[in-house]
Amino acid sequence: MSALTVAETVVDPELPMLTLADLGVLRSVDESAEGVVVTLTPTYLGCPALETMRADLVRALASAGYADVEVRTALHPAWSSDWISPAGKAKLAEAGIAPPGPAPRGPIPLTLTAPASNVACPRCASTRTEILSEFGSTACKALVRCRDCGEPFERVKEI
Repeated sequence: MSALTVAETVVDPELPMLTLADLGVLRSVDESAEGVVVTLTPTYLGCPALETMRADLVRALASAGYADVEVRTALHPAWSSDWISPAGKAKLAEAGIAPPGPAPRGPIPLTLTAPASNVACPRCASTRTEILSEFGSTACKALVRCRDCGEPFERVKEI
């Protein structure tokens, strides 16, 4: 099994329904006679899951017979929620987490009020939703409630 194939099976520690490849943080896997170099781009600078991602990649590759593994971090270009694969977005919805829409482009105006919510509920598809908290169980998710079915759910923010 190639190092790339092994690395593509490693799941995200905060969103375990997604692999690192689904999430778009797995940037490259290069095999050579000297070993394997894996490059990750975290979802944001200071992501607390990065060290676990590194350890899980090294463990998975070592179990597959790759003894010399280096995991590098690439901060440029910055990760975007647009890098989540279509399969990853489908897995988020199946898990009851609203996937992000297209990431904003260009200058983003600074506003001091909450943005309007038009997030579709992953349970009933209603867009009559409201943000309960800009932060869910992790900094990259928000907590939302559906006004039609009344169910709360998390969503991955557009970045």
